[in-house]
Amino acid sequence: MVVVTGADSGIGRATATLLARRGADVGITWYGDEEGAERTAAEIRAAGRRAETEPMDLTRLPGAADAVDRLADRLGRIDVLVNNAGTGAPVPFLDLDLDTVRRITDVNLIGPLVCAQRAARRMIRQGGGGRIVNITSVHEHQPRVGAAPYCAAKGGLGLLTQVMALELAEHGILVNAVAPGEIATPMTGLTDEDVARARRPGVPLGRPGYAHEVAEVVAFLAGPGAGYVTGASYAVDGGMLRMGPMGGSHLREDDWRRG
Repeated sequence: MVVVTGADSGIGRATATLLARRGADVGITWYGDEEGAERTAAEIRAAGRRAETEPMDLTRLPGAADAVDRLADRLGRIDVLVNNAGTGAPVPFLDLDLDTVRRITDVNLIGPLVCAQRAARRMIRQGGGGRIVNITSVHEHQPRVGAAPYCAAKGGLGLLTQVMALELAEHGILVNAVAPGEIATPMTGLTDEDVARARRPGVPLGRPGYAHEVAEVVAFLAGPGAGYVTGASYAVDGGMLRMGPMGGSHLREDDWRRG
């Protein structure tokens, strides 16, 4: 049984439905889009698997993580947690207020930590190990102008992933991160149709990514083929991270300073 947070759209929906097609019952959490969550659930049920939904607001901690326990109770157990829910705000560093910083940090770092605790404790009681996959970002590894709290939270989640991997290994729980680049999701304002025609000269593959391309990597980490993988971070970015010095040396304007 799998729980995917933020599965009402985007990478979360793509992951939840792919895992269902591969045989998993799925619990999905949502925030602000109940109809989207029900569409995801309908796709899972159409694949012949059970689906349960729960609202979850990760700014209301630690109680928000109760959703993980409720889903596990209703589906009988939890074998995989995908910490996908996230948020951001394009605010210059000098203009940041603490409420914004706390909101972004709660959703992207503290929330995944608490959800992972709930899931790991259940996995240990059940026996047999488990998998936790944290969806970070390329900004786990590299900064972005105008996204200080987002980068700080995703970088923190990347290191948290590594600590979790070390501490939970003795229980057979494997913990890894997936770090997407620019992916067609509501958060980026892109659709699958945009991917087909969008031009990204600074990305070696020349385009944004599809949500299902991220989901495939999550499914690998959640499946039997990744039984000796823990503490890793998989970039799904079309080669974006490899372009640091190359991209910087080819910039001709100062637009990047404004995000």
